[in-house]
Amino acid sequence: MNFSIEKEVFLKGLARVQGIVEKKNTIPILANVLIEAEKDQIRLTATDLEVGMKAAYPADITESGRITVSAKKLFEIIKELPEKEISFSAKENCWIEIRCGKSLFNVVGLSAEEFPYFPQIEKEQFFQISGTILKDMIEKTSFSMSTDENKYNLNGIFLQALEDKDRQVLRFVATDSHRLSLIQTPLDCSHVEPLTKGVIFPRKGVMELRKIAEEGEEEVSLGFMDNNAVVKKAQTVIVMRLVDGEFPDYNRVVPRNNTLKATIPRDEFLHALRRMAILSSEKSKGVKIDFQENMLTLSSSNPEFGDAREDFEIEYREEELSIGFNARYLIDILGSLNAEKVNLALRDQLSPGLITPEEDNDYLAVIMPMRL
Repeated sequence: MNFSIEKEVFLKGLARVQGIVEKKNTIPILANVLIEAEKDQIRLTATDLEVGMKAAYPADITESGRITVSAKKLFEIIKELPEKEISFSAKENCWIEIRCGKSLFNVVGLSAEEFPYFPQIEKEQFFQISGTILKDMIEKTSFSMSTDENKYNLNGIFLQALEDKDRQVLRFVATDSHRLSLIQTPLDCSHVEPLTKGVIFPRKGVMELRKIAEEGEEEVSLGFMDNNAVVKKAQTVIVMRLVDGEFPDYNRVVPRNNTLKATIPRDEFLHALRRMAILSSEKSKGVKIDFQENMLTLSSSNPEFGDAREDFEIEYREEELSIGFNARYLIDILGSLNAEKVNLALRDQLSPGLITPEEDNDYLAVIMPMRL
């Protein structure tokens, strides 16, 4: 195999697969990237058997072939080479020669025959979604995914196609049992059978989906094949194994009768929370919120460092109430929004709070209270 390629193009392709290659090295070949040279392009493939990616990049091929090489080492080498064309050739004994300017590297590779099979994408049902909308939906929910490996069915985002208020929507939901984020967008996916039942995208797959959504304005195609989700955009294909588990009935968690409602300036609330979090307990990150007529008071204390309080005006005409929340959870929610004001609906100091942007009915977040 022999080809030459622009450094910028090669580096971009190798950077994309770094998040997928197996870090633990339980199976050595999974730390490698498969490079296939054919016609006027190279294809880079990486997988950890849960999430796989294949992408094509333009190159000048003088001899076609296939080889695998350490994805991390190759990326580090290419990153440090001068901004010139790179010559890449594989020899019969799986050694790889990389030339660029006056630099020469000889690197050990592994046979492409050992690399796991990447499925052929043929029969799945696809639907299209704007990359901008997809990125926004992931940003507004991904922080609520659980990191507890024992709650494997919460280690991802739940996608579902359903009818809401006489329109077809695509809904994303994530929860770690302390908080829940839900966003939906008008989109008819009723023809995609797995989505009507609901599927769980794994955490690692969600992160790769976010990266692909951020790359340019083109639409992203999503489909399903066996127990896998398939993502296509331009010359890139991602295949991820769906989480095999039941997502909890999130509708039971969303409060329906929170009658104490406050309208709060989002930016002011967010920055005040960041300040209060500095002196909150290191472990619980708890802040106390006191509601009085048209006034909100935030306070936090830490026996080792001291205490802090801040108050500002809000729209609130209900009974007085004191409640505790994890400041980091509130900061995550408010930081993902761009509304000028948010509504916080409460029932009492022991019930979950409901946060919604003032003029957006397609997003909500639920946050459990804390005892302080």
